[in-house]
Amino acid sequence: GAAAGQFAGVAATLLVSATIRPDIVIALVVGVPGVLGMLLIVLSSRRWMTTAGAFLLGIAPGWLGVLAAIEVVSGA
Repeated sequence: GAAAGQFAGVAATLLVSATIRPDIVIALVVGVPGVLGMLLIVLSSRRWMTTAGAFLLGIAPGWLGVLAAIEVVSGA
């Protein structure tokens, strides 16, 4: 999940060129995968749904790490 999050962070940075407030980006990066992952885990009726929820929860730290590293390197 963390590797997929890192890939998603790099891809999002390359695809999105608009200026967005950092607090909104952090809320989206941590909030969306967190909420979807927790919903999948809580409402899962099969093992693969639980695995998918854990995968989604794992995306957030990788994505946030890449975006934070990009902010530090770019000097923004």
